[in-house]
Amino acid sequence: MKYRSIGEAAAELDIPDSTIRYYEKKGLLPLVERDKAGRRIFSDDQMALLGTVMCLKNTHMPISDIKQYVDWIVEGERTLERRLEMMNRHKQAVLDEIALMTESLKGIDYKIDRYARELGKK
Repeated sequence: MKYRSIGEAAAELDIPDSTIRYYEKKGLLPLVERDKAGRRIFSDDQMALLGTVMCLKNTHMPISDIKQYVDWIVEGERTLERRLEMMNRHKQAVLDEIALMTESLKGIDYKIDRYARELGKK
């Protein structure tokens, strides 16, 4: 199994080390291992979990909900149904936000077209 330092993990995911430390402090990375010197090391499984945490954060899931999700992962298979329900709810929230953003983008495009016409650029 491949292990990464916090710097390597951060570089691989293109995030600052401080973000990983923050996620760990908030309990979103409960199984982070440490080497003999006490430095964080990240296995492939930890990298996958970190990727999931980032995905959920990037799609505006609140930290408290991500924490609940991670807690359920740690609890094991008996929480699969709850995790599925949470992911389905979150997916719908993301789809709703995408629809709102798409609709709002039309208003922005309208303004761009109007200004471009007024400036003789279209």
